[in-house]
Amino acid sequence: MWIADGWKDYQVIDCSQGEKLERWGKYVLLRPDPQVIWDTPKKNKNWKKLNGHYHRSKKGGGEWEFFDLPNEWSIHYDLPIGEQLTFNLKPFSFKHTGLFPEQATNWDWFSQKIKNAGRPIKVLNLFAYTGGATLAAAAAGASVTHVDASKGMVGWAKENAVSSALAEAPIRWIVDDCVKFVEREIRRGNHYDAIIMDPPSYGRGPKGEIWKIEEAVYPLIKLCAQLLTDKPLFFLVNSYTTGLQPAVLTYMISTALKDFDGTTTANEIGLPVSETGLVLPCGASGRFEGK
Repeated sequence: MWIADGWKDYQVIDCSQGEKLERWGKYVLLRPDPQVIWDTPKKNKNWKKLNGHYHRSKKGGGEWEFFDLPNEWSIHYDLPIGEQLTFNLKPFSFKHTGLFPEQATNWDWFSQKIKNAGRPIKVLNLFAYTGGATLAAAAAGASVTHVDASKGMVGWAKENAVSSALAEAPIRWIVDDCVKFVEREIRRGNHYDAIIMDPPSYGRGPKGEIWKIEEAVYPLIKLCAQLLTDKPLFFLVNSYTTGLQPAVLTYMISTALKDFDGTTTANEIGLPVSETGLVLPCGASGRFEGK
């Protein structure tokens, strides 16, 4: 498992009975997590000292309950290349805070690859959300095209760029359906040295386009292969869908990128749980590394 264990401002304190107890900066949140099907004793004092609790509804969805939590606050992450990222957090719909901290294990990996590439690197980040991967790549010196169907998420990512002192970095901010954008980039003859995609299990594009990852992700990976330069640096695919296990990611990437010289590996990604020493599984990632 690839473990995001470099955080100072974020911590999974404990997990039990379908919930994870987390520290985001100085604030403690309790949120549901479908992976936590075990039952361990809730001994940590923070179980009773919450700043926010997201309650799941049996009918679907849920709602936040707040106890002395600001509307917005920031946390930092130190990349291994000596750069610091700053993320603006706020609790919003369906339990999210605007950041997936487990992705830091991928930021560490590709930021070092970009930094050590010895050449200019163009990165395409699809389903780019609030910009964690975009900022990590830009901080390492890449020029980045950031694509997300949500105007609000792209705006949030821009705020994170400003907070991370990357407002002047070479980042193109694009609000668009990712598949349609890739198709247009192919027609335009544009190419990238690296591609990152973090697709949702299910979603809708800006004009109501339906996205189901099991049906759509492999065709998109094959499309993206047409955008790669002759010697790509890397290709990263993340999945939070249980059906897309590491072996499936490996097969999809290696077959779609069979014409490129490199190696493909995939693994679960996770976050350490400080109270128990367990690692909380948080999906999987597939990585192609060019030679």
